[in-house]
Amino acid sequence: MPVPDPSTLHPMPDRPRVVLLKPLVTSPLIEVGAYSYYDDPDDATAFETRNVLHHYGPEKLVIGRFCALGTGIRFIMNGANHRMDGPSTFPFPIMGGSWSDHADLLTGLPNRGDTVVGNDVWFGHGTTVMPGVRIGHGAIIASASVVTSDVPDYGVVGGNPARLIRTRYSEEEIARLLDVAWWDWPAAHITEHVRTIMAGTIADLEAAAPNSPAPGDR
Repeated sequence: MPVPDPSTLHPMPDRPRVVLLKPLVTSPLIEVGAYSYYDDPDDATAFETRNVLHHYGPEKLVIGRFCALGTGIRFIMNGANHRMDGPSTFPFPIMGGSWSDHADLLTGLPNRGDTVVGNDVWFGHGTTVMPGVRIGHGAIIASASVVTSDVPDYGVVGGNPARLIRTRYSEEEIARLLDVAWWDWPAAHITEHVRTIMAGTIADLEAAAPNSPAPGDR
């Protein structure tokens, strides 16, 4: 069997609700790695407009490889910010008319930079990610979470605002997993070791890594 094609929009032709995001997105402000997918029974192909909100730039949304995005995920971008240093937060200038003469009042709004998601991140149903958040590799975001701050590698978070529930591995194990970085392996090598990636131990992953030393050389 051939390696699955990362440029296929619908990897499961009988399930149009699932789309690979890399071949879908067209915005230069969105970068998505191979095989990351979104699942939505209504219109998964509308991800750029329905799920990435207030994206007026120049901040980017960067999503790594092999991420699973549950239905209803929302990335709130920096364009949603309002002034908070005066009596009112209402954005008068965007309403036009003579109010537009005060467009300078909309400059210098709070800006947390790019929103960056690592590789192999699982987002539960209905999660919301706020501007400028950085989510580490291997993280799990529980359903209906509102992620307002950074998530560590292999962290499990949940709630509103999302709090760290636990980490999936110890610090030493996480360092080993990051060193292996299986998501960067060639697709053919990943295919050969799918069972190890999904159900093996860290030691199994290390042994399967391309150019890994022979057992007697470790």
